[in-house]
Order: sequence, then C-alpha cells, then structure tokens
Amino acid sequence: MLPQLETGYVGVGDLDDVQLFYYFIESEGSPEHDPLVLWLTGGPGCSGFSGLVYESIGPLSFDYANSTGNKPQLKLNPYSWTKVANIIFIDAPVGTGYSYARTWEGYSNMSDTLSAAETYQFLRKWLMDHPNFLNNSLYIAGDSYSGIVLPIIVQEISDGNEDGLHPRMNIQGYVLGNPVTDLDVDYNYKVPFAFRKALISDELYQSMKRNCKGEYVSVDPNNALCVDDLDQYNECITDINTAQILEPFCTVSSPNPMESKWDPNDLSVNILLLLNSLGHGVGVTIISSLIFGQMIKLFKLLFMFGTEASRTGRDAIRAYQLHIHLIVLIYSGDHDMAIPYLGTVAWIESLNLTVESRWKPWFVNGQIAGYKVEYAYKKYQLTFTTIKGGGHTAPEYRPEECLAMISRWFAFYPSVVSNTIFTTFL
Repeated sequence: MLPQLETGYVGVGDLDDVQLFYYFIESEGSPEHDPLVLWLTGGPGCSGFSGLVYESIGPLSFDYANSTGNKPQLKLNPYSWTKVANIIFIDAPVGTGYSYARTWEGYSNMSDTLSAAETYQFLRKWLMDHPNFLNNSLYIAGDSYSGIVLPIIVQEISDGNEDGLHPRMNIQGYVLGNPVTDLDVDYNYKVPFAFRKALISDELYQSMKRNCKGEYVSVDPNNALCVDDLDQYNECITDINTAQILEPFCTVSSPNPMESKWDPNDLSVNILLLLNSLGHGVGVTIISSLIFGQMIKLFKLLFMFGTEASRTGRDAIRAYQLHIHLIVLIYSGDHDMAIPYLGTVAWIESLNLTVESRWKPWFVNGQIAGYKVEYAYKKYQLTFTTIKGGGHTAPEYRPEECLAMISRWFAFYPSVVSNTIFTTFL
C-alpha cells in the first residue's frame, strides 16, 4: 500500500507570479515524529519526480523487468527514504517539471540565488499550510547540481530564523549526494578518477600531469602537448557512461535537448510560442510541454546567463562555512565520473575542518557498503561517505545501502542541540 501522497502548487514571488509544484509523501513510520525533508533534484531543471521514482528516494520505482511497450510499469520500492522521513519533492527552479511562471519575467531572471530565495519562500508557505510539521526536524536534501543551490537555501532559512520570520523552521541539517561544488574542481578531478579506475594508462596520466600541470578544463589552446594528451584522454572515455562507469553507454534514439547545439531559429520560435501562450492565459499543460521539449534550451540559456548567476560554488562554500551549528551528510557513489568523489573530497578539505574520524569502512549486512570520513568544527559536523558501486544518483544503484545510510544518520543525530558525543554512526 502506498503512503499518503499530496500534490499541489505554492505561489512565490511578486503576486505569486511563480507557481512551484510539489509532491509530498508522509513517512511510513511515524509522520508526526519523523524528520521532514525537502528534496531537490539537480540539473538545474530536473523534476522532483526523478528523485521520487527514478532515483529510488520515493516509494515507487520503475519495474524494468516487467515493462513492455512504451509504458514502463511501476513497483513499490522497499528501500524508500519515506520509511524514515516525510519528504517534499519540489519541481524547482521555475520551468522545471510542472512548475511555471505566469509572466515572462518569472522565467527571464532565473539564477541560483533567485531559485534559492523562491524555494525558501515555498517552504515558508508550505509550513504555514501544514503547521503540524513545524516541530519536526527539518532537513534540506538533494543531489548533483543541488550542491550549489541547497546551501544557499539553508543560509536563507538560518537568516530568516535569526530575523524572527514566521514560521520559525526547525532546521537541523542537510544532505547532499554526489554534489556539484565548484565545477572547475569537479571537472579537473575527472582525469585522476579515470586513472584510478584504469580508464587511461599510467603513461598518459603522467604525461597529462606533466604537460597540463593539473589543469584539464581551462586549457591553453597553444599548449600543443596538453591538447594532444586531452585528445587521447577523450578517445579513452568518450564511450564511457560517466554517470556509472560500469553501466552500458547508451545513445538516445532522439536528440537530447539538453546537449544538442544551439539553434537560433528554434529559440526564436519557442520564445514566440511561450509569449503567445502566456498572453492567452494557456495553463500549465502547454507550458510544461514546451519546457519538456525544445523549450528546455531556452530555460538552460536563461539560467546560465541570469542576472544573479552564482554557478562557481563560491556562495556554496561560504554557506557551508557559516553553518557551524548544523549537521551535514555528503555521500558519493564511487563509480560516478560525472562528479567524481575525488573532487568532492578535495572541496571538503578546502574548508579546513578538523578530521574527527579518518577514512574507514562502513557495513550493511556484514559487507562493506562504502567508506567514510567525519569532520567537525565546534558544533558543525560533517560526514562524507562513499557508496561502493554507486553512480551519480547513488540510491538508484545501491538503494538498500543508501536507505541504511540515511536511517542511521537520522537516528544518530536526533537534534544538533543535544550533547551527544561525536562518534561513528555507520
């Protein structure tokens, strides 16, 4: 039997111009006592439905083995995080999934900081409409690109609490899976990751280090030796599934709108279509169809060049350093080459936290499920853990291990204001 499901919209921004869609699923355990989690999927622009079903965070998953034709079947997910938490899956930023704006301005000013502010407004209004969850421990969670936006949301919550805004949120911590932190750091660590996983030779790796001097993203085109090494590197990894290097590399039957080249004619047509739709008051169905189709190109363009863009991770790092009274869990599937765990570890170490517990294994059913390191600074506590065999969306590939991870983490940290000694939880 499915747990209770609620869907709806919450208006944010001027005159509720932006309408953010959400799915809410109550905990299968004790809804009145279990944590409340706001889940953001990455992208930017991935629907909350992806986390709910595709990534095995929610109570349903695709039944690939028994699906026929063009309609995939669904099945109950025995490793849903709703076993231990109430979860809101949000379609954010605006233009994602079923979320939409009533005016052109609602789309044209998109950015990380604005998305974080709108998500904070969403959460405030949602809690006003659901006051029975005000006392539940609140966690903000997400994966991939959420690593940039999510800490800014936590900063908004903290600032709102300090300013006495109603309702006061019982924020306890946040969770990030395979997070984007600083894109230059993340992408530069793809090369050492490829070497560690035997995707490139030792000879090529040593040559790349020597000729590129550790910089594989912003490469000087006049550095012929480095450019040649990168060509050899790309030849080795082009047909690798970077989201999970052990999985087959798949080509889509139709062009991928997120990766296809920009076509000014397509953009012009879609802009006109959107403006025409908005002018005639067409509802969410048509707008969403545009967003899911070629309109995603415009969405991505506007987000990348928004007036308040914050895509480098500087805001995220600052937010992490400020939130010393919260607990943080960062997990990485160790077979993810899209955002390699090596870059995440390097980014965490740049925060200059104290290592409380060095790299060691953790177990599920008597087997090593991954490795973990625990950090602390005063009341700020951060645990980094790998998920052995996990990919970019780790729970998708290792659902049982990830449920064990989050369950133990919630159980070990019932409240950050407690006097619990910081020891191991896995």
